[in-house]
Amino acid sequence: MAKKIVSDLNVKGKKVLIRVDFNVPMKDGVITDDTRIRAALPTIEYVVNHGGKAIVFSHLGRVKEEADLAKNDLTVVSKRLEELIKKPVHFVNATKGKALEDAAATLGEGEILMFQNTRYEDLDGKKESKNDPELGKYWASLGDVFVNDAFGTAHRAAASNVGIAANVSETAAGFLLEKEIKYIGGAVDDPVRPYIAILGGAKVSDKIGVIEALCEKADKILIGGAMMFTFLKALGKNIGASKCEEDKLDLAKDLLAKAGSKLVLPVDAVCAKEFADAPGVVKSVDDLAADDMGLDIGPKTLELFADVLAGAKTVVWNGPMGVFEMKNYAAGTIGVCELLANLKGANTIIGGGDSAAAAESLGYADKMSHISTGGGASLEYLEGKVLPGIACVDEL
Repeated sequence: MAKKIVSDLNVKGKKVLIRVDFNVPMKDGVITDDTRIRAALPTIEYVVNHGGKAIVFSHLGRVKEEADLAKNDLTVVSKRLEELIKKPVHFVNATKGKALEDAAATLGEGEILMFQNTRYEDLDGKKESKNDPELGKYWASLGDVFVNDAFGTAHRAAASNVGIAANVSETAAGFLLEKEIKYIGGAVDDPVRPYIAILGGAKVSDKIGVIEALCEKADKILIGGAMMFTFLKALGKNIGASKCEEDKLDLAKDLLAKAGSKLVLPVDAVCAKEFADAPGVVKSVDDLAADDMGLDIGPKTLELFADVLAGAKTVVWNGPMGVFEMKNYAAGTIGVCELLANLKGANTIIGGGDSAAAAESLGYADKMSHISTGGGASLEYLEGKVLPGIACVDEL
């Protein structure tokens, strides 16, 4: 069933509660990347341009003790939102109380109100993160309808998504959440084939569920990143000093048996004698010495991946191919970016996290069909799990 979208709502004159994901990276009180704020603009702009009263809220970081409050203050984020949206944003430095209630009650059509970090409520028994029913009911009382546009937290049932949705008359997805449902949900439910998955990153254990799910769904699964060495060792190869999850070797053997020819492993690697950004040596995965540490996939692996990707219609990528932060070990990740950027007629979906950061930092973001805004959420969605933040949105 299709989900209700913000454009399906009559927002004029209504107080529209909008859960966004403004969990932006900060350094010394300065936002270092405002991508998530920009991503939410279309939904907020739609509401205010159609006479709605936008009440915007988000979490930022984790709040476990009093010392976490100052560094996770959303004041600076509200100022950046104001600059980007080119409209005043009235910020209330509270998550509950008379000041917030009065501000919501007196908000005019086309105006924007933003309140403080929802996780400030985690100081008192994790009320936000554990979906305290009274907190969800309270936040719901501030508005008339609810729009969830925070995919990054969609895999968690919190007071600020599921809790509010349970206590309002109408809930819809924002445009950003709609896009995640269209692309990642489409890859899960009805992918155009051939459907190829590319998985990287350090640990097999982080990707167990998604690999098992993709064994059923995908036509091929390409493996890169440090996790490749756990699979290679499970096949009996000498991986030298490369990273390996020894306690996951049996699991890797099971996955290899289950996936059969669907699982495509690297044939070469860029190796070094120590973990440092110095030039490496390309070696076949059959020729690693005892002190070789594999830090990236090699050029022959990229050629192999290119052959498998030829003609692909749906491609999902999650996890870098090597230590892409080091320029000597970024070629594999750059190579995958280039392969996807040049695929004609394919839906290319980057599943959040490090692979999204890589595509953006390497300048390939605008060449992809979709870059997910949620790492953990996108992995769980690809597994076929029901995400509470999507399930709570009304169906049409």
